[in-house]
Amino acid sequence: MADKIFRALGIDYGTVRIGVAVSDDLGMLAHPFETIPGEKPDQAITRLVEIVSERKAEVVVLGLPLNMDGSEGPAVKKVRAFLKKLRKALPDKVAIVEEDERLTTVSASDKLSEAGKSEKDQRDSIDQAAAVEILQTYLDYREPSEDEMEDEMDDDLGGGGASLNDDLDIFYDDETYG
Repeated sequence: MADKIFRALGIDYGTVRIGVAVSDDLGMLAHPFETIPGEKPDQAITRLVEIVSERKAEVVVLGLPLNMDGSEGPAVKKVRAFLKKLRKALPDKVAIVEEDERLTTVSASDKLSEAGKSEKDQRDSIDQAAAVEILQTYLDYREPSEDEMEDEMDDDLGGGGASLNDDLDIFYDDETYG
């Protein structure tokens, strides 16, 4: 079975720090990657474009800070303004997806605490950990592309590009059931 390479980048946007996570090559697991200063958005976008290029990411997943009731507040407007600039800087073939990021920082902080990091020690890694939560949520629930579904069907049917109809012909052969 030839596994399809699928790489994605997760972003926890902030005006002070931007957490970045990357997926493994199979698009199954998210890993912390880098924290980018957020004070200068143009420089941050330049670095994000570099990471997308270096990692050959197909999708950028940007956390959307919805209110607890699911409504959009002022923070969402800031993220979408950043997203608009990022979209202009990225190649057209790279998709951008918004992912609900409610409670990702809380979840990330809980996991870092469980790993023995104090709140003070978490400052350097909390944004990356939140980006991991955002990206992992996307990876866990994303729909496979048509190409991935066709590849999976081929693998399930024994590979070699056989179609479902080719395999069924064995059972509906005129000589057998004529």
